[in-house]
Amino acid sequence: MENTDNLNRKSYIQILKGLGISFIITFVFLLILAIVLTYTNTSENIINPTIIIITAISILIGSSISNMKIKKNGLINGGIIGGLYIILLYLFSSVFNENFSLTVSSIIMIIIGIAFGILGGIIGVNIKS
Repeated sequence: MENTDNLNRKSYIQILKGLGISFIITFVFLLILAIVLTYTNTSENIINPTIIIITAISILIGSSISNMKIKKNGLINGGIIGGLYIILLYLFSSVFNENFSLTVSSIIMIIIGIAFGILGGIIGVNIKS
């Protein structure tokens, strides 16, 4: 029983690390996007698709890295990372934006987040270290 508790605690810690890694990667890529938009004539029409791509890649990488250490339940752990990432993102958004509401694009973002978390979990579990 003690082994199982230790394993669960290790999984929780790795999930939190994966979540943190995802947010750090997102921050770095969004900073780069902001610099590109500021100093070039790039159209602002690329903002929404680029944010979706950045979010998906960030969740994929964070989920893969954390599941490389867990080595099991990649689908579940990856889905949790993707889901928590999106939930936290929307909680922050609702705090800082009075007009926040769930839209079709929000629902698409939720699906993408969970799907890329699951994909990252599958990749992470299957990477040979």
